[in-house]
Amino acid sequence: MRKKILMVVAAMMATISVSAQSRFEAGTFTVQPYLGGTGARLSNMPDINPSETGLSKKIDATFTGGSIIGAEVEYRFTDRLSVAAGVNYAQAGSGWEDTKITDRGITAELKDFKVETSYLNVPLTLNYYLFKGFAVKAGAQFGFLTSADMKAKLSYSGDGHSATTKFDEDVKESFNKFDFSIPVGISYEFKIPICIDVRYNIGITKVNKESEPGYKDSKNQMASITIGYKFGL
Repeated sequence: MRKKILMVVAAMMATISVSAQSRFEAGTFTVQPYLGGTGARLSNMPDINPSETGLSKKIDATFTGGSIIGAEVEYRFTDRLSVAAGVNYAQAGSGWEDTKITDRGITAELKDFKVETSYLNVPLTLNYYLFKGFAVKAGAQFGFLTSADMKAKLSYSGDGHSATTKFDEDVKESFNKFDFSIPVGISYEFKIPICIDVRYNIGITKVNKESEPGYKDSKNQMASITIGYKFGL
């Protein structure tokens, strides 16, 4: 009896394994909703020069974090080659490092200084599966600006007084409405089938409408990592 039970269990496991491995074979469509996080910056963003502000410390431009949510449809031409098209909402932008300056008993602190942008993106990728579940990908992405804000928090203390000022300005009119980038990345599908995708978008078009003297054109640079659930149609 025990031997028969083990044989039945083994047969069931083999069936599940084969089913999972052939779930997304050639000629099938799949849908994958996903969500995750982003790390972004704008190229050629200037550091804040002390000589222009009276500060004693340069403030370096840096990356800022955000979120991404979307879905994509994939079609498998062969076991190794597929094409995917999707849509996602992603936060991008750029930031500057937090800075604290103390001078003659007065302490000033600049925090969360950043430009926050968000886009509705349409990515198209060609995927090549090096081995089962693991793919490299590249393609094109078309982005449509939905918002752009410049934010900062400035606080100071000294001489028995303290105050905090928050700055939040809509700067959407300073940005181009369309963005084109090239996504490259890798992904791995587990048998569950949960999929992890790591991607980097190389900005091609400039995001700013006008360039001030000495200020170069800026382009989006964004990395993302997402987790999704893939199912067949």
